[in-house]
Amino acid sequence: MAAPPTPGLAPPIASTPLGVANRDDALRAMAGALAGPGLVVVTGPPGSGRTRLLERLARASKRPVHAGGGLAMLSGQPALALERATRARMPADDLPLLAEAVYSRTRGGLLVIDDLQWCDAATLAVLPVLAERLPVAAALRIPNRLGEDALARLLAAATVIPVPELTDAEAAALVAEAAPALPATRAAALASRAGGNPLALTALAKRAAHTGPGEPDAGLPGDPASAAAAAIADLPRAGRTALAVLGLLGRPAHPSLLGEGAQVLADAGLAVAEGPFLRPASPWMAEIAAGILDTEARRSMHEHLADATQGVESARHAHAAGLPSRALATALAAADGAGPQTRAEALLLAAEIDPAHAVPAARAALEAGRTNAALAVLDQAPAGGDTAVVRAWALLAVGETGRARAALAEAPEGPETDQLRLLCAPPAERALLAEELRAAYPDLAHPGLAAALAGDDPDALAAAEALARDAGDATTAAWCAWSRVIALADAARLVEAEAVAHEAADRAGADGAYSWQTRFLAAAAWCLVLSGTGLDNVIAAAQSLADHALPAVADTLIAASIALAEADTGALGAARARLSRLHDAPAALDGLVAWLEHETAWLDGQPGPEAPEAQPGLVGGLAHITGRWIAYDTGTEPVAADATPWPAPVATTLAAWDKAAPGPFAQAASAWDGLAAREQVRCLLALAAHSGEPQAAVAALEAAERIADEHGLIVLAGRARRGLRRHDVRRDRRSARGGGGLTDREAEVLRHVASGHPSRRIAEILGITAETVETHIRSGMRKLGAKTRTEAAVLLSAAPAEGGEG
Repeated sequence: MAAPPTPGLAPPIASTPLGVANRDDALRAMAGALAGPGLVVVTGPPGSGRTRLLERLARASKRPVHAGGGLAMLSGQPALALERATRARMPADDLPLLAEAVYSRTRGGLLVIDDLQWCDAATLAVLPVLAERLPVAAALRIPNRLGEDALARLLAAATVIPVPELTDAEAAALVAEAAPALPATRAAALASRAGGNPLALTALAKRAAHTGPGEPDAGLPGDPASAAAAAIADLPRAGRTALAVLGLLGRPAHPSLLGEGAQVLADAGLAVAEGPFLRPASPWMAEIAAGILDTEARRSMHEHLADATQGVESARHAHAAGLPSRALATALAAADGAGPQTRAEALLLAAEIDPAHAVPAARAALEAGRTNAALAVLDQAPAGGDTAVVRAWALLAVGETGRARAALAEAPEGPETDQLRLLCAPPAERALLAEELRAAYPDLAHPGLAAALAGDDPDALAAAEALARDAGDATTAAWCAWSRVIALADAARLVEAEAVAHEAADRAGADGAYSWQTRFLAAAAWCLVLSGTGLDNVIAAAQSLADHALPAVADTLIAASIALAEADTGALGAARARLSRLHDAPAALDGLVAWLEHETAWLDGQPGPEAPEAQPGLVGGLAHITGRWIAYDTGTEPVAADATPWPAPVATTLAAWDKAAPGPFAQAASAWDGLAAREQVRCLLALAAHSGEPQAAVAALEAAERIADEHGLIVLAGRARRGLRRHDVRRDRRSARGGGGLTDREAEVLRHVASGHPSRRIAEILGITAETVETHIRSGMRKLGAKTRTEAAVLLSAAPAEGGEG
């Protein structure tokens, strides 16, 4: 009869066994599932041998092994298991960045994560993402306290292999190793009593080795925890204490902290060396050792550990020891002068002890990029007042501008509230509100409000950012940098905007503000796509960030970047499908999404009749330019542009459309030169369309074709070539180095590229290596004269069928 689940824990997970009869079969199943990228999760109860299976897999692997695991006491520390595996700090608050950071350090290897039951949500969420690119093996204890949804998502992406119970032969071998002199009949009885659990069997066998054959064993139930508890009780006092210390610490410890018990545990095989430290051979055993302490003993041990540790860890032990005043003082001291992450962790603990610290904790969490933690801790704070101000900051950071504006209704009057009012104001109301605030604050002394009032002047925003940093106001500094990126982009200064975004992302990463880092990286990707720079590379970089866990603004910008890059490089179906999934974009980005939908439809030759709603700035101007093209192609009347102070290249282009003459279009093409290749190409196409001189039209079309080819703008290059054919100018698109047609394999690989498959997936389909796939792609690009893999795939699709070379 199966033992009941431990109270307070999730019930065991129902899983479909893979038909493995023993542990060797399980190991072969794991190795087979991880022949390429994939995720294998080994599940089993405490002490069932999950860790041993992972260790055997790691020893058998021909790949470099990167091994880490969760720790009980530090289960809330973000990405700890991954940091242990990679031996590097990880950006846990931004899932795509986390995936990329881990992959960059484990590429080509095997990632092994033990004790998933003590891993944080970011680790659980990122493993399926990593498994798309590399083999990942993990172990999960059942039962556990993981959330049902997170667990279901993890296991849905995994090959789940329950650890088989010990066979008779395996049990006999284990008993022989633990107690070589034990008679076979007694060993069989112990194996039955252990219930197929290796750890329980080992504990029972070691205990039995020190009792005579005539002495009855204690009546132990089949629950391995009971067996383990009995085995622990038989340890010398120093050993019991040391094992309990390891259980309460939840991490390896230096032998000096464990005293005489360190040697006892090492001799008993219950602790193993990890560098200069000792870790429990089974954290489960250590947990049980801590769990069987009586209340006073556990309190006393936590107090001892509070003395022996430092910083936030010491504060946590003091809190567990029932010493709130000491814990609070230690946490506040740990926060003083600490980096953003440690400060946030310390103040969040302080708020748990005393809700009076909830608002400072939320501010620290925001500075560290832990927006959700900030919102959660604010639930402990009294409503209104400073709570409303910080809640507005948190909501603004996740793109909830409307809710942030509503939160300010309970905020006290003052410059920070007015700063937020201006940041949250609808665009139509912002100018009037700014004038009111300038009148209300003739002598601006608040750097945040001064920054907000800097408006869209990039130089003023840069100065305001510097002042905010000097004042220690990291949140305002980040908003200044963000506003500066937006202002530069709206002024069509895309190269500068991309550079500023990357600089800001680097600063945010160094400060540990990973949510801000992701937002800036998304903005940089958008600027690169608009400028038409390295579209294939942009798609690859943006894909590494594209995940639902991103903040709303970053998520929308990344999806928009990929969609426009896909559309420009000919993957129009993929672009339209991606845009159709952008249902809940932040209000500030509604205009951008609307323009993208019309731009993609126009590139696809299926423009919609309705024009996007007029918006200020670069995107609004681009929407009008696209509207002019749609009107020209469909023979309809364009929507007139408002008398808005457009960015100079936009104003020049719209003026050229109003005049419908070659000269103004030539000026507009020059205005976009070095700023946005795709708009320069569109102006050259318009010049050719409005030129009455065939020679001038051909020259414009040839220039448009050349620029589009250089930047991978497949659709616009195709439009230029169609125009050239109308002038009886035809191109041989094959490279002089081509040396003949594509081989069958090259054509097959490029057809998979056209279907949107990455190289890894193509390799799996064709049964070849990813490196061979890349070789075929490069060869096909060379033969077709293509600049990018996407262009090669599009050219192959558009070309007549050729005989392959085999």
